[in-house]
Amino acid sequence: MTSIPSRLKAIRLPALGEEKTPPTSGDRLPMIIYGVTLLTVVVGTIAKISGHNWRAASQPLFIQLDPAIAAWAVLSVVLIAGSLFAAFRLIRSTFGAPAFATSVFGLALLTRLALNVARAGPHDWYRIYEESPGSEGHLEYLSALPFLNHGVGHFLDSFAALVPVLPVHPAGHPPGMVLLIHYLGIDTPQGLAALTIVVGALAVPVLYFLARRLFDERTARVAALLCVFVPTSLLYGATSADALYATLALVSAACLLSARRYVIVIGAIALAVASFFSYALIAVGGWAGLIIWRRDGFRPMLGVAAICGGALIAFYLVLFLATGFSVTEAIRATNFRYHDGIAHVRPYWFWFFGSPAAYLIMLGPVGWYASRSLASRETTALALAAIILVAVVAGYTKAETERIWLFLVPLACLAAARGIPDRSVKPILIALASQAMLIEVLFNTRW
Repeated sequence: MTSIPSRLKAIRLPALGEEKTPPTSGDRLPMIIYGVTLLTVVVGTIAKISGHNWRAASQPLFIQLDPAIAAWAVLSVVLIAGSLFAAFRLIRSTFGAPAFATSVFGLALLTRLALNVARAGPHDWYRIYEESPGSEGHLEYLSALPFLNHGVGHFLDSFAALVPVLPVHPAGHPPGMVLLIHYLGIDTPQGLAALTIVVGALAVPVLYFLARRLFDERTARVAALLCVFVPTSLLYGATSADALYATLALVSAACLLSARRYVIVIGAIALAVASFFSYALIAVGGWAGLIIWRRDGFRPMLGVAAICGGALIAFYLVLFLATGFSVTEAIRATNFRYHDGIAHVRPYWFWFFGSPAAYLIMLGPVGWYASRSLASRETTALALAAIILVAVVAGYTKAETERIWLFLVPLACLAAARGIPDRSVKPILIALASQAMLIEVLFNTRW
């Protein structure tokens, strides 16, 4: 008969699973990281004053000073304050997992809608998708729907050839989003906004369940609530399709980190589907793989990587045989469009630092505590830092990372939750919400 100690040893998770208490660290590494971030802002500001316009209004941030104090801001402040009060009650509640997940989903919806009425009311929920003269809607996905007039098969078969003439955002992504809104029958700004807001808010309960699997209930609740109030999610979660991408990425990561083989296979398929919406989402598979390596060892990580690779190859092979869509040709065409566009005036040397700087600034206190976890070599923080490093070296996200890297925000919240003491949770949530509100009323973030 197997002894009790042997059974306990058999079910105990190695490495990652042993990190049940928040890691301890000093502030040396966060101070270095934020020192470099501050220096990047200074360099970008001096360059802008000197006439070097690298196509980001507040280099490295893609925002510009444009105060808009309206009566709607009062309602926004009241709703955000009420949401904070609800969050304080939630974190200490006796709710079970389903009830807590449902509650934070509702809270995420409320806060995103509440913040994004502060400047001009409910119209701001869908303004970015409008195609009216002078708007940014001509860059978005609804403007690509006429390209499907000859049928989905023709659109996919010709996608690489269409990239040079597609609107900016559909050209910079695979055709998944355009096909989704086509099949859902969405052809209005309001409909597209509803889709991105609702699906984007689902990232919060998904993060909660992922964190429970990796760590404990306390860490999971803190991570979820950080994701509700982090400025990036509040500012862009109701106004950008990248919010939807964040949920797709997180679902695939949660499945890949399962202990069940069939769930891992589902996660690999989900990752392949997610990559059809944004090529960048494949990075989340790398994040999950690094965690598996730390938790279970190299061979299990290699096995999951093989499953993901097989799913990606199979997905795009079937798509090519069925429709003629060539992912390699699409990536090549997108690469040409990217480097011939705004990217060529954005110097690599500046955005090597500017991209993570913009991301960190808009994370608020979450960025600081994620950096503390990194200093402690906490697993999720190390994995996140690794894929950010790959991204900046590759140079495909020069600027706008406060929006483009929205899919990495839940991962930063998870890393930060590992290093936040209980006494600091409430002040940090207040600070996050306050930063988001100040940015919303004082700056134009476009999205």
